[in-house]
Amino acid sequence: MENYDEAIAFLGEWGYYQWTIFFSLSVIVIPNGYLALSMVFLADTPQHHCRLNDSSNVSFLDLSLQLPMEEVDGEQIHSKCTRYRIQKEVGFNDTSLGTEHCVDGWVFNTDGYTSTIVTQWDLVCDHNWKGPFTTSVFFFGVLFGSIISGQLSDRYGRRTVLFGAIAMRSISSLLQLASQSWEMFCILYFFVGLGDISSYITTFVLGIEILGKSERIAYSTLGICIFYAFGYILLPIFAYCIRDWRMLLLALTLPEILYIPLWWFIPESPRWLLTQGRKEEAEAILKAAARKNGIVHVGAIFDNTYSTMDPTDRNKHSQNYLDLFATSNIRNVTVILLLMWLICTIGYYGLSLTTPNLHGDPYINCFISAASEIIVYVIVWQLMRGSPRRIVTAILLLFSGSMLLFVQLVPSTVQFVITILVMIGKSGVTAAFTIIYVYSSELYPTVVRSMGVGACSTVSRISSIISPYFGYMAAHSGILAFIVMGSFMIIAGLLSLLLPETHDQPLPETIQQMQPMNW
Repeated sequence: MENYDEAIAFLGEWGYYQWTIFFSLSVIVIPNGYLALSMVFLADTPQHHCRLNDSSNVSFLDLSLQLPMEEVDGEQIHSKCTRYRIQKEVGFNDTSLGTEHCVDGWVFNTDGYTSTIVTQWDLVCDHNWKGPFTTSVFFFGVLFGSIISGQLSDRYGRRTVLFGAIAMRSISSLLQLASQSWEMFCILYFFVGLGDISSYITTFVLGIEILGKSERIAYSTLGICIFYAFGYILLPIFAYCIRDWRMLLLALTLPEILYIPLWWFIPESPRWLLTQGRKEEAEAILKAAARKNGIVHVGAIFDNTYSTMDPTDRNKHSQNYLDLFATSNIRNVTVILLLMWLICTIGYYGLSLTTPNLHGDPYINCFISAASEIIVYVIVWQLMRGSPRRIVTAILLLFSGSMLLFVQLVPSTVQFVITILVMIGKSGVTAAFTIIYVYSSELYPTVVRSMGVGACSTVSRISSIISPYFGYMAAHSGILAFIVMGSFMIIAGLLSLLLPETHDQPLPETIQQMQPMNW
């Protein structure tokens, strides 16, 4: 029995059909690039102070007589959360009467923003924890979506879950515009995160399964990653032009309406249809693809012996995360991949929090941060075209870990060198993480591919919660943080050498077709 890649070889490479799938799926991930990070601008905290008696228009430069002074990071500033008690009888403030909280609310500086969710619901002072918690709610949704999206797409199909997730994300974002309270905004933001990660994982898996070997590499690097970075680039541009949080959120959400026509351009995964015993539907999709590529005469694509799973066995072993541990081989692969995703996420976010922040305009800083990732993705594309996944992943992780371990050899007075080493280490782990995403989808068979990638993504979301503690560790003992993260990356690099090689290999359809470990 021939494998799937051999059966569809008649379609050729980079025909009209492949280009349509490539761009249709790639543009879908653009919102993924800005949705989570949009809180940087939607929940920014402008300069503020207590609302004073008939003083909503009091200048921020002339508050010495109305507001007490307090020391922050060695600098004397006007208090943001207290004011002198008001002497109502005579109409002035007497500093001898002490201070009180902002019982009449706050006045916010509108030079930078017309409004944010912080100014909308006064998320400052005793409520300042609500700002960052809003982002945490999004990632709780991402965590939940990582758990269920793979199982749903393996059961109901890739395309159905993909467009269902896009609809959930878009509708929830639009409903956020009508939020009457911060609690309502957060509940809806949970569903935005759930739909966001579900659409991303399903888009990635769908493209990997539909496209051939040559297109698969370009799609997973130049396609999905570059368009993700493009979405990230759009965020500071939109935020710079639109300073009201509701209008900004509307501008970021409305373009998703343009995805509706893609339902007629993106087919279901023929690989998935075959695992469900729906061979006629899979052949119909591939014959339509052949016509788009100018291939007229197409006979039977799959013979009667082509079957990836017995129907009885399919009913027993479908849509179950226990399948990721069904045999010793897939169990070893799963354990190693989970550890590698955990370590790479800690390394990426830990270094992002540790690296010295750029000073200057926040919009420019955000734009530079987004644009720099494109360079990494282009390098990864070149590496993946002809290099073994296992070796390249190991080299990148070992190199990144070594750069971080070298930090302890650099004198603390030479901060410029330390910054360069950390940035090189971050670039290396970013490249490795991109390859691991593709590597994981190639290692898992079609019957559990979405669940496998979803399980790995779930672990990465958990580790993203842990990573801020590495930033905290770096603030108090930078050398220790780099030693720990560098050691973790070296361990991940060594573990990757145990995995099977997938370069120039057909994607496995069943668990039994998986390649053995490299013990």
